[in-house]
Amino acid sequence: MSKVGKIARRTFLIGAAAVAGGVAFGVYKVRTPFNNPLENDLADGSATFNPWVIIDSEKVTLIGPHGDKGQGIAHAQAALIAEELDIEFGQFETSFGKPDKAYWNRAMADDGVPFMFTDKSFSAESMRTVMGGLLKLLGMQGTGGSSSIPDSFVKLREAGAMARETLKLAASNVSGVPVRDLKTANGAVLLPDGTEIAYTALAGEAAKLDPVREIKLREPSEWRLIGKPMQRLDIVSKSTGTMDYGIDIDIEGAVHAAVVCNPRQGGALNSYDADTASKMRGVQKIVDVTGGVAVVADNTWRAIQAAQAIDFDWGPAPYPAEQDDHWAEVAASFVEDRLDKEWRNEGDVDQALAGGKAVDVEYRVPYVAHAPLEPLNATVLVEDNKVTVWTGHQVPRMLQQQVAAVTGHAPEQVDFYNQFMGGSFGHRLEFEHVKLAAEVANQMRGTPVKLTYSREEDFAHDFPRHIGMARGSGAVQDGKVVAVDLAVAMPSVINSQMGRAGLSVPGPDTQISAGAWNNPYSIPNNRMRAYRVPELAPTSSWRSVGASAGGFFFDSLLDELIYEAGADPLAERIRLMQHDVSRKVLEAVGEMSNWGSTLPANTGRGVAFVESFGVPTAEVIEVSNTDNGIRINKVWVAADVGTVVDPVNFENLVQGGVIFGLGHAMNSEITYSDGMAEQANYWDAEGMRMSQCPEIFVKGLENNPSVRGIGEPPVPPAAPALANAIFAATGQRIRELPLYNHIDFV
Repeated sequence: MSKVGKIARRTFLIGAAAVAGGVAFGVYKVRTPFNNPLENDLADGSATFNPWVIIDSEKVTLIGPHGDKGQGIAHAQAALIAEELDIEFGQFETSFGKPDKAYWNRAMADDGVPFMFTDKSFSAESMRTVMGGLLKLLGMQGTGGSSSIPDSFVKLREAGAMARETLKLAASNVSGVPVRDLKTANGAVLLPDGTEIAYTALAGEAAKLDPVREIKLREPSEWRLIGKPMQRLDIVSKSTGTMDYGIDIDIEGAVHAAVVCNPRQGGALNSYDADTASKMRGVQKIVDVTGGVAVVADNTWRAIQAAQAIDFDWGPAPYPAEQDDHWAEVAASFVEDRLDKEWRNEGDVDQALAGGKAVDVEYRVPYVAHAPLEPLNATVLVEDNKVTVWTGHQVPRMLQQQVAAVTGHAPEQVDFYNQFMGGSFGHRLEFEHVKLAAEVANQMRGTPVKLTYSREEDFAHDFPRHIGMARGSGAVQDGKVVAVDLAVAMPSVINSQMGRAGLSVPGPDTQISAGAWNNPYSIPNNRMRAYRVPELAPTSSWRSVGASAGGFFFDSLLDELIYEAGADPLAERIRLMQHDVSRKVLEAVGEMSNWGSTLPANTGRGVAFVESFGVPTAEVIEVSNTDNGIRINKVWVAADVGTVVDPVNFENLVQGGVIFGLGHAMNSEITYSDGMAEQANYWDAEGMRMSQCPEIFVKGLENNPSVRGIGEPPVPPAAPALANAIFAATGQRIRELPLYNHIDFV
């Protein structure tokens, strides 16, 4: 649907969200739009129309403030602007821009409120509005929660449309042709006689004008880019090895640092002996940092080698030393005084269970490392009046605050240049590595310091996905599922993560039972409770956060109940699904996989459905039970994001999410012994090997009334669909991840 936006030159109003937030709060600050940060350093003859577009006499630059960690958002943001600006790939440059509150992420409010995505009630929408207003007041610029596309979809098209209409006005002033007679295409304004005036030639004139305030977004039928297959802007550089990531930063005069910190996370450093290390080739300095020691050398390899030559006396871990003690604490948390929230209590669960309890089971998911291919790194230059940081990060403005606290500068004195990230999965939401780099650089003012973690240090100091356990019961009657009772116990990942950033988050943690409590099934008797385990090892958001565990818990329990009822796994899910958009997803994956067709001997299929980040996602997995173990043959995935911006990237993200989810479900865990993670590298926590990768078929539906992101939603259904398929092929129910502890894979 077309939308008319009113947009001022220095104060770009970010869609209806800012207006609605202002009404809800009734506060001037919330209603007041932000200044355009691009005007701060704007060169003469350059024009900026809003925080996302700069044009000068030589080039067009499109600002995409969301961090790119491999999901292709730098490409997608540029495509959204280019759609309305009428500019083609190859005619512009892209930049992440500098951190600014003008880039606050409104879409983060959608998953941050305790309401199901299907709930469009006044209370739910009001809470989303309030949360959006709060995020605006905080200037919360962030990438995560599959929110980048929802945040960008309207406002970046508005940014492109405003620039387009202002350039037409500039062309009208230059040519004398009325604006109504002008068109745009290929980065130029077209006059009726066929003359083309390049946008770059109009920059000087456009810079004199107030941007056009009345814009109209184009109808979907007029889209040139959105919904059409595209080649991602970074595909050539990544395919040829020429892409620069944070780890590739090379600042003249920089020294190289490596750290070793207490592998018992948060434990003290009692003492150390660096005599041998200090005499090693290339070592320039050894300095104390929080929780450990940094070695500064003339290259990274020598710094890492010297750091590993230091003898340490480490203090104990501030959490249970042994893995069994972690599980014992989780198991002891299903008690009233640790109840975080009863999320659902529909019907009469107790009566339904008394009338025909079918199952009574327990499920477990382990700690899991993020383990992106690019190890953590940061380059920092501390000067008396300024700090400069180069790294890839997901929360730029919070990074500025964290670094400023280390160096004693004001946050606005910290210049941050975001870089492409070689993976994250939530790892680069953390600040510890950047703070350590800042600590070293603060002791070497005037010298750039490039800190790179060894792979072992990266594993040892990862903040993994939270550990969790679920206890579930259910009842069936007349071949139907009639009751589900699920209790989930986990530490609060949100409190752990936000606590390290110095923030406190009141109220229940939605992520303890995400993927379970928010399922859109209409089960007559449905109870969901979440119990908060006291903090154990520190944890952080991992791709799909709580849904990666909650989806496994709930869908596994549902599958067991359907089996006890003697019903078809897909048909019963469809019967229970009264939410139209979600039901169509289940129907689609059934059609794709030809569900119900005859299968070869020793072959089974499992189906799972999980909603996360507003995206209903269903997966069917087919496996074969061979003499050497389970082989995964094929996977079918259907998901509904409302509008598929780039079908090629959509398919790639879904396939990658499935592989990520399957690999971790098969093989990955972090366990603790003597307070330390026992897994130190990929050979200790391998994912899926190339020879194990199945065919993956993808379908994107567009019935969802909201535009959503797809980076995380394919992950949660993978584990339960695989476990359900293994049961179908072997009769073996596996209720604990990783699955390799119970069965072999080939």
